[in-house]
Amino acid sequence: MSNATVGLPIGRGLSYLIVAGVAWGTAGAAGSLAYRASDIGPVALSFWRCAAGLVLLAAARLLRPRARTDVAEPLGRRALRAVVTGVGLAVFQTAYFAAVAATGLAVATVVTLGAGPVLSALGARLTLGERLGRGGIVAVAGALAGLGVLTLGGGGATVRPWGVLLGLLSAAGCCVITLLTRRWGRDGRVDAASTSVAAFAVTSLCLLPFALAEGLVPYTADLGRLLWLLAYIAAVPTALAYALYFAAAAVVRPATVAVIMLLEPVSAAVLAVALLGERLTLATLAGTLLMLGSVAGLAVAETRGGAETRGATEEEAALT
Repeated sequence: MSNATVGLPIGRGLSYLIVAGVAWGTAGAAGSLAYRASDIGPVALSFWRCAAGLVLLAAARLLRPRARTDVAEPLGRRALRAVVTGVGLAVFQTAYFAAVAATGLAVATVVTLGAGPVLSALGARLTLGERLGRGGIVAVAGALAGLGVLTLGGGGATVRPWGVLLGLLSAAGCCVITLLTRRWGRDGRVDAASTSVAAFAVTSLCLLPFALAEGLVPYTADLGRLLWLLAYIAAVPTALAYALYFAAAAVVRPATVAVIMLLEPVSAAVLAVALLGERLTLATLAGTLLMLGSVAGLAVAETRGGAETRGATEEEAALT
C-alpha cells in the first residue's frame, strides 16, 4: 500500500474498508479465546493490541522503501492529527468495552455501530458539505435495520441508560476520527502509514495507566496459545485493518465508511457459526443479508459519485 493516499481510487478504498471490516470481526473471537486462555482484562487486551500493533506498523514502515508518491505534510498538522486520532481511538475502544460491561454486548454493539453512520452522515453534511443522497439514506436505514435484527434478534437484551451513553461516546470518538481523516485527506497530503504509527503510539500511552491499574501482565497456564492469539490480534484486526482504514477514510465519504464498518458484526456472526459451533438463526441470516445488501448499495453509489466528481473536475480543467 502506498504511503500516501494521493490518487487512491475510490474502488480500491472501498476494497480496503471491506477487508478492514471483515478483519475487525475476527478480533472478537480471538479476544474471547484469549479470555478463556488467561485472566487478561479488556483494557489490558486493548493495550497489548495497540502496543504490539504499533511495533508491527513501525517495523513495516522502516522496512518499506519510501515511495516517490510520499508527500510532505506540515509537522504541526501531523502532530495534531496524531493526537486527535490516538485519543479518538482510545475513547472509541475504552467506551465500547465499558458499554458492553454496563448494558451487555448486544445493546452496546447496536448503539455504538448503529450511531456511527448517523453521526458520520450528519457530521459530513455540517462540516464537509457532503450529501448522502436518497439512495444513501435508504442504504444506511437498511444497514441499521440489519444490525438491529442481527444483534437483538435472539432477544434477552437489557437496555441501561449509562451503557447507552457510553455507546454513543464510543461512536462519537470513531466519528471524529473518520471526519477528520476525510477532511485532511482532501488535499492529498495524508500519510496513511505515519497516521497509523503515530495514532497507535498515542493510544497506547492513553491506555497504559488504565491497563496497569487493571493488571498488565495476565496469568495463564498456556502461554504459547495466549501469545499466538495476541500476535494475531495485533497483526490482522489491528495493524493491517487500521492501516487500510486510515488510507481509505481519506477518500471515501464518512457515512459510507461507517456503514462498511458494520461488516465487523457480520463477519463475527459468520465466524461464530462456522468455527465456534453457534447455531445459524433466522435473525442472523436476515440481518446479515440486510447489511450486506446495504454495504453493496453504498459501494456502488460511492463509486458512481467518485466517477462523476472526477468527470466534472476534468471538464472544468478543460474549460479553463
